[in-house]
Amino acid sequence: MEGIESLEDMRRYQRGAGRRAATTVAASAAFLAALFFVTLTIGNYGISLGDVFGILLGSVRDDTAEYVLKDVRIPRLLCAVIVGSALSTSGLAMQSMFKNPMASPSVLGISSGAAFGASLALAFGAGSFLGSFAVPGMAFIFCFLTMGAVYLIAHTKYGVASVTLLLAGIAMGAFFGGLTSLMQYMVRDDVLASIVYWTMGSFNNCGWTSFKLAILPIAAGIAIMMLSVRELNLISSGEDQASNMGVNVKRLRIMMIVAASLSVGGSVAISGVIGFVGLIVPHIFRMIAGPNHAVLMPLCVFGGGAFMLLMDTVAKSAFEMILPVGVLTSLVGAPFFIYVMRARKKELWG
Repeated sequence: MEGIESLEDMRRYQRGAGRRAATTVAASAAFLAALFFVTLTIGNYGISLGDVFGILLGSVRDDTAEYVLKDVRIPRLLCAVIVGSALSTSGLAMQSMFKNPMASPSVLGISSGAAFGASLALAFGAGSFLGSFAVPGMAFIFCFLTMGAVYLIAHTKYGVASVTLLLAGIAMGAFFGGLTSLMQYMVRDDVLASIVYWTMGSFNNCGWTSFKLAILPIAAGIAIMMLSVRELNLISSGEDQASNMGVNVKRLRIMMIVAASLSVGGSVAISGVIGFVGLIVPHIFRMIAGPNHAVLMPLCVFGGGAFMLLMDTVAKSAFEMILPVGVLTSLVGAPFFIYVMRARKKELWG
């Protein structure tokens, strides 16, 4: 920080940095809001931006357009926003907690466990006691079962090391992925199609019921992560140093796992498995805005939502057929993953 020669210089620098951070976060929120209204106009049934505002304000009467807007597009896009925000913030928390630039919500096997739970419901009717919520309910239940299993496997008398936890998560993810593949091999063709389509990730079946189902766990998970930004900043400099500064590392690790499970569980329950969002978005904003989680976390909330809106809009309108959004994020995310893997860690973490 050149030009800082006194305490007053430092205070001026911090005030300026705070203003720049606030401006960046406000700009990302404004971009998300603008993008949301623009994407409301895109679809098979044409609705102009003026008509969108007219219908919402009650000055335009068009029953078909009103149904398409209020009962189809708005809940679908809201689901995309909250899922994008959940996956992005979870990825940021995992990368910071485990000091691993390639960590993402799937690193602990959470997504694979949720996919297996939903596949059980689709293939064998498991979770029938949940009624019409059997598939999302089983996905959510298996998120927490997977989280608990990973933590128990990694726990020793010396505690839980981050590397051990990551390896346990990878192993459990592979295990549940194998079980899901085995199930696909065993079931009827019509059930197989449902499982495969669900594991690709899509918002095609998302409505107001889906939004109401996911908003509470996702909001709770994001809130926990938002309230932990100070601890995440401290732990980024090392667990020992964070402990010396009063951070309870064990408790923080458990909190982040629970928060990620809530967020990812709520997301997978309504959209299926959508990969790489938790890897792409946090890295983009980390390279743009730096390592301060007080800025990064809200950026991931708004930026993750905007990224998912863009991906879903492209997936449903840029091709002759409606492409599952999880396929598109994988096509975008795989090259980015290779870049992260080959790039120097120092360049990514600042």
